[in-house]
Amino acid sequence: MRKVLITILLIAVSNVLFAQNQFSGTVKNQDTGEPVFSASVYFPKLEKGTTTDESGHFTIKNLPSGNYKLVISSIGFTSYSKEVTIPTTNIELVLKPSAVEMEEVIVSTPFHQLQSENVMRVERESVSELNKKGAVTLADGISQIPGVENLSTGIGIGKPVIRGLSSNRVLTYTQGVRMENQQFGGEHGLGISSKGIGSVEVIKGPASLLYGSDAIGGVLYLNPEQYAAVGQTNAEFNGDYFSNTLGYQASAMAKTSGENLKFIARGSLAEHSDYKTGNGTRVTNTRFNEKDLKTGIAYQNEKFRSDLRYNFNRSELGIPEEITAQTTSKTLVLPYQQIDNHILSLDNTIYFANSSLNAKFGYQFNNRKEFEDHHDHEEEHGEEHDDHAEEEDHDHEEEHSEEGEELHPALDMELETFNYNIKYNLPKLGKFETIAGIQGMWQDNKNTGEEILIPDAKTVDFGVFATTHLHLKVWNFQAGLRYDTRNVDSETHGEEGETGYMQAVDRSFNSINGAFGAKYQISKNLNARLNLASGFRAPNLAELTSNGAHHGANRYEVGNPELDNEQNFQVDLSLEWRNEHFEAFANAFHNTINDYIYLAPTGERINDDPVYDYVQDDAKLYGGEVGIHIHPHPWDWMHIESSFETVTGKRDDDTYLPLIPANSITNTFRVEFNKGKIIENKYAFIRLKNVFDKENTSTFETRTGGYSLLGAGFGGRIKLNDSEVQVSVNGNNLFDKDYIAHLSRLKTDGIANIGRNIMLSLQWFL
Repeated sequence: MRKVLITILLIAVSNVLFAQNQFSGTVKNQDTGEPVFSASVYFPKLEKGTTTDESGHFTIKNLPSGNYKLVISSIGFTSYSKEVTIPTTNIELVLKPSAVEMEEVIVSTPFHQLQSENVMRVERESVSELNKKGAVTLADGISQIPGVENLSTGIGIGKPVIRGLSSNRVLTYTQGVRMENQQFGGEHGLGISSKGIGSVEVIKGPASLLYGSDAIGGVLYLNPEQYAAVGQTNAEFNGDYFSNTLGYQASAMAKTSGENLKFIARGSLAEHSDYKTGNGTRVTNTRFNEKDLKTGIAYQNEKFRSDLRYNFNRSELGIPEEITAQTTSKTLVLPYQQIDNHILSLDNTIYFANSSLNAKFGYQFNNRKEFEDHHDHEEEHGEEHDDHAEEEDHDHEEEHSEEGEELHPALDMELETFNYNIKYNLPKLGKFETIAGIQGMWQDNKNTGEEILIPDAKTVDFGVFATTHLHLKVWNFQAGLRYDTRNVDSETHGEEGETGYMQAVDRSFNSINGAFGAKYQISKNLNARLNLASGFRAPNLAELTSNGAHHGANRYEVGNPELDNEQNFQVDLSLEWRNEHFEAFANAFHNTINDYIYLAPTGERINDDPVYDYVQDDAKLYGGEVGIHIHPHPWDWMHIESSFETVTGKRDDDTYLPLIPANSITNTFRVEFNKGKIIENKYAFIRLKNVFDKENTSTFETRTGGYSLLGAGFGGRIKLNDSEVQVSVNGNNLFDKDYIAHLSRLKTDGIANIGRNIMLSLQWFL
């Protein structure tokens, strides 16, 4: 018995001693030897870090023993990483001054490295920087990243287009889990607020190795807002006003962190009137509102980390049909959508000696409702209405919607999704880092409304993968292989032979995909990346089963239950030159897609709607982005940036693909001053975006004329005792240009995009 007690005591003592592992040291300026205040010292694999104090000192407690990569970064210095062994104490780290923007750790790729060390090029932008450019919504903001555009219906509804691919070909990840909210619909937006999102990462190209089906076009990875630093409690209040829509958004956040336990909560709301075009016309029923709640609680010790996050978002979005009444009212009228999205995620990591096991689980419930004019619903079911009765019904429904009386949705879809992603980071074998894992999804789609776009169905995904990274002095290699299977089992809807009949589908799809990448440091300042990757996408429910009018698109769509997988292969080449005062990059890609699925007009009409069939053909997309960034010495406060992006998409018969963005070039001149007696972090910019004529269109698109949009803004941060206030004013389309973007879904109705918009923002940090 005594031996047992001694053994238990030794285990307890060893745990206590193990928990005392800490890493401490100082960070200094390489040129002057002075301490660097507020530098970030971070272990990406452990997801744990801190910042330096005024003497440049830091301490991180409760660390597991082993070898881990450490990343050190600070504004005005070049970020760098190094391997350290825990336990280690009193280490001295140095940072080299630089006018180049601070590098951050890339989270969307498996090995969590700085972008300069990454084999795959990933675009990263903080949401605060996107907001400085006057973005109205998150979808609007990410379109300012080179190679990314926005497929929009007004300003409230937008979805990302990465190098010409969108909808189910681009995955969106938030809180570490794939977002599922009926992406198949062209008028179905992101459904997530920018408030509470810390940064955006964009993988441009096939990412099936990491994420499975539906990632053949790329991944939009949304990193949630970080918890407070250990021992700190922070709060934030902010508000934005938009002159064009007479709209506002407001948000409040509080977060606190102890040594082990952390908590964060943020509530946001937004409301906008119909937007106004450059010619002064308000586009009827483009008004929208949004309510959003994000909260999280995390626990971490030397062996284990767990992060539980929850996001609820309710968006109510008007569906524009034609320009009629001119009003600045924010009250919803028919037709409109109401989307409720619940996302619950749990991210667990167990740390072993030089290895770790990560398990992410996600549960989502998406409820999409559409409220329509009563007479439209009656006509769809073949019931007779005279003109006078239709007008009365329409007025009556609008009155009910304005008075807030209960309406019954014509369309009511419920999508329930469970995701899991389990990865094991194996111990390093020499210079090899390896990760193996499994991913899966279970999904159930139900309809409770009278209208049906897609039938009730169940979808089950399963994938297994492995990827490895080899780090050498001037070479970095990364390779991986993955197998996926997807089963789609839908129910019959309607009666065979009748309009709207959807036959049951029970199909299984599978694919083996791989990726290989290499990064070569040609010289101190020049590096090259080459990535080869394949990907696949199983056809979605709309493509397999559709048989009915799609009012949002003004057409009758007919699915094809015999559709095959889309399978693609992309070659991506990237060159980057960087020194202290000049940066340049050039990206080129070629993407071949076998069995590309698209809608083609048949020439027939059903109930005055043109009929479109889902068909397949081989396709190819190619293009790229080039850019420069100049910040000349000794005027390090001055920045001159220019970027050009182009993409071309063709079918096998050499005709052009639809919804391919026009070529564009963006030039920006900005100044930044980090220090000041009263106002710090001052900035000002002026930006000119030139969009070229879009002549190469598909057979059922029309050309789009080019246009130029001028934007400008300024801002700064004011210290008030123990708090700070960030003030910014940003304007877009300052010349009030009347224009139509090629990727606007209102283009077919000749409705222009948003005119001049001035955004005033205030943020109060406590």
